[in-house]
Parts: sequence; structure tokens; C-alpha cells
Amino acid sequence: MRVTMADVARVAGVSKTTVSRVINTKGEVDGSTAARVREVIAQLGYVPSSGAVGLARGSSRTVGMLVPSLTWPWMGEVLQGVVDTVEAADYGLLLFTCNRGAESVQRFTGQVSARAFDGLLVVEPENTLDHLTAMHRGGLPIVLIDDRGHHPEFPSVVTTNREGGASAARHLLAAGRARPLVITGPQHFGCVRDRLDGFRTVLPTDLVVHGDFTERSGRLAVEQLIASGAEFDSVFAHNDISAAGVLRALRAAGRSVPDDIAVVGFDDIPMAEHTEPPLTTVRQPTRRMGETAARMLLAHLGGTPVPDAPVVLPTELVVRRSAP
Repeated sequence: MRVTMADVARVAGVSKTTVSRVINTKGEVDGSTAARVREVIAQLGYVPSSGAVGLARGSSRTVGMLVPSLTWPWMGEVLQGVVDTVEAADYGLLLFTCNRGAESVQRFTGQVSARAFDGLLVVEPENTLDHLTAMHRGGLPIVLIDDRGHHPEFPSVVTTNREGGASAARHLLAAGRARPLVITGPQHFGCVRDRLDGFRTVLPTDLVVHGDFTERSGRLAVEQLIASGAEFDSVFAHNDISAAGVLRALRAAGRSVPDDIAVVGFDDIPMAEHTEPPLTTVRQPTRRMGETAARMLLAHLGGTPVPDAPVVLPTELVVRRSAP
């Protein structure tokens, strides 16, 4: 059941008018009272509808953005696409990360509720789906970027992860590689499942190691397989960071890339051009993802319905010397 302003007022022991003043930063409210109201807002997960907020204070012309961390290699490009689009529309952007887990989520929920953003862009952090669903059902427009969990309730912008995996496999197959190793990201991510499925439709393999998108996971996977005597002539790593770990491990083991083993990554972050050898990879249009999601959200705030199906942007294979 949706939490209402009356619920907040009852728990906080104040009037609905006081709650409204705190939310809309209008009128004089004692500091301790305002703090208590914000605490209750966070506790109950109350989200004012964007329509009600607009009536009370006019459009805030502010968009919120929630991301797991700014340390993700492609996050900067996504964020730049969002910033360019939001600023061009004369909106402000409030950015939140989840570096501290549950503590960050709780703080974010309270701030979103109290500030009443016009809308929210999300690269979904772990353990936030329930909070996001409650906000969305409570009237807050939300657009997901890179819907890693496949959540059809939310409008989203995604890339062709399945086709990206298939394009990597076709390239390796055309080069005569028949014994590939695949190093995935976390198995519960929808993009990981899609990349693996797409690859296997073209080049079936049972040699799959489930990693975590880190350099260490790519390096350890190769070290352990070489030590076990497993034979492979190519590697498809599900992101460029783990592919960099693969290159490092192969070099340490005396294996030549690409003569002995070809390597393909995913993302095409700036680092991919500067590995040794430069990395063949599947490019995600990360800046366009940010731009497209921001345009969708702003158009929705202007009265345009969001698409029923995810907006899908194409990936592209970029060939460099690690897998010519």
C-alpha cells in the first residue's frame, strides 16, 4: 500500500501542512521538527508524486541519478551523456552512489523522498530493487540504464549484449579458433547471461569461468586453467578490465597473444587501446546510453509516454591486435 503524506504526519506527530512545508522547503519549520519529518520520510519510504510536488513548488527541474560507484570503468561516459542532455534542457542533476551499501541506500531514499526529484536515472546498484520499485509505484518516474536484471516494470535503455557476444564468437571462429575460454561477470546480471548465450549460439563451449568483472578474476582464471593443463586457443572476457587480467596472465605464462591465444573483451573503455597488445573488444555505446535515457526521462516529464519496450542501442566489434 502506498505511503501517504498523512502517514508521515501521523508518525512524526505533526500536521500535513508541516510535512508539505518540509518537502517543498516553503514556510518556517523548526529545525528539529524538520529533521524528525525527514527521518520519518526515510523510515517509511514516502515518495511525493511528481505532480503534487509540481503543484506545490513548480517543477524542481532537477533529475536524480543513482549508480553503484563512480569507479566502474564505463560510468564516466554514461554520466557525461546524462550531464550533456540534462544541462542542455536547463535541468540540474543530483548524483548518488551506493559505496556504503545499505547505509548509502537508506540515506539516498531519505534524500529522494525529501527533495522530490522530478525523475530518476538508475544504473541499478545491488539490493536497491525493492526501494526503486516502491518509488516508481509511488509516482516517481524512473528510467534504468543497462537493465542488468531485466526488470520489465521499468523503462530502460540497453545494448545488444546477446549480439555482442555472438559477434565476438563469429570473429574468433572466422580466425580458426575452436577452443574458446569464456570469463563472465556475475551470473545474476542479465547482460552476462545474454553475452554468454549469444557467444554459445555461434561457438559452443563448456570452458566457462564465472568471474566478477575485475582484473584479478581474469588473471586468476587463466592462471588456474593453465596450471590444470586445460587447452584453449582464445578467450572471450565479459569486460575489458578482466581481459586486461587475461593478457597479464598469458604474458607471465609465456603465451603469445594472438599467435598462441587470441583475446576479446567487452565495453571498449579507453584503456582497451593501450593494453599490450591493443585489445579487440565489443564496443558499448555508453555515452549514447546516458544521453538516450536522459532524453527519455525528460520527455516523460514533459508529458510523452515512455516506450513499452526497452530502447536497444547496437554494440560494435572493434578489431585490434589481440585478436586480428
